[in-house]
Amino acid sequence: MENFKVWLLIISTSLSFSVNASTKEPQPLHLYLDADFTTMSAAANAIELGMNTALSEENHQVNGHQIKIVTKNHRGNSRRSAKHLQQFIEDKNAIAVFGGLHSPPLLSNKDFINQQQILTLVPWAAAGLITRSTNQENWIFRLSIDDSNAGEFIINQALKQGFKKPYLLLENTSWGHSNLKKMSHALRNKNIQGVGVKRFNWGLNNSQARLILHDIVAAKPDVIIFVGNSPEGVIFSKELAALNPGIAIRSHWGVTGGNFAHQVTIKERDIIDLQFIQSKFSFISSPPTPKSKHVFNLLTQISSITAPKDIPATAGFIHAYDLTRLFIGALKQVQLTGNKTIDSKSLHQALENLEAPVSGLIKTYHKPFSQYSQQHSNAHEALDSADYRMGFYDADNAIRLINLDSELQKQ
Repeated sequence: MENFKVWLLIISTSLSFSVNASTKEPQPLHLYLDADFTTMSAAANAIELGMNTALSEENHQVNGHQIKIVTKNHRGNSRRSAKHLQQFIEDKNAIAVFGGLHSPPLLSNKDFINQQQILTLVPWAAAGLITRSTNQENWIFRLSIDDSNAGEFIINQALKQGFKKPYLLLENTSWGHSNLKKMSHALRNKNIQGVGVKRFNWGLNNSQARLILHDIVAAKPDVIIFVGNSPEGVIFSKELAALNPGIAIRSHWGVTGGNFAHQVTIKERDIIDLQFIQSKFSFISSPPTPKSKHVFNLLTQISSITAPKDIPATAGFIHAYDLTRLFIGALKQVQLTGNKTIDSKSLHQALENLEAPVSGLIKTYHKPFSQYSQQHSNAHEALDSADYRMGFYDADNAIRLINLDSELQKQ
């Protein structure tokens, strides 16, 4: 009789454990955002806002899993970013990493990301090599400007606007190096001889900028092609405007990642005729659609933003929103097992084989990613040069896009 009771207890306990296991709540999922929340906080905050807006459409829940954003501040430092990637590995609920504005942390840690199979999504950093792996493993996907195309685009738009004597001014980083190669190649293809090249380091001061500009002005260019971020962009722009030598600036979009428009006045921006590359959607310049109205209305509900001009570093918001929607589309295709390695591989495969179109702000995405190989080097790029435009800051410090089909200038 005692043995019978023991067996009943074992069976009862086993059944109870089985029921509890089958009804166990799905584990929450952590999306890491590893970005520079110190120097380039506008871009980092915009990316986080775009992610949150896209997740809010799902009430931050997909297939029963609550999704939480975990922010990490790498401050532009590649070693700090590597530390955050290690924390991601150790977090059993972490499912993907979103990158920020800076390319160097992603480039420095690219091999580690691919070796450890860390699903990495890039809504801003533009260096071409980020999504180009040298082996079969490629775990980085981008929805952003790609410097494999951007340098040529900026050069071509400047030439179309009538500039003939460009001077290349680039930051002394891997991002600057890649742009120098692409832009120089684009100029050779157009049989244009640039009048000079200068490099600068992060954190330069006004005196250093004036010395560089002195040499540039002496070369008599008609346009400076600038590749740098907001802090250095502010210094160069204000110093060039003070000199007022009649030289325009055509820039990469790094200048839009900080507080550039609040530090460089509209008068100074007009003197240097500043324009910069963007992607082709804008809440201000693009015709409103039911999609864009819906997204903006949702944004006003979850943030203090009341007008499109108030969105910080707008491109970061737009790209992060669209990229998060693609991630959600992939997540809806897979049945998570709770095994991080298996689930990461399933999501990687789903991103390369998205079954349903995904409605974004820039466009509707039909299989934006595909299986990567060195022969198919654009496989992890959701945008291409057809999705690019040039833009400028208006009098309200809002970014407006320039129509490529006309010689539309500032109104």
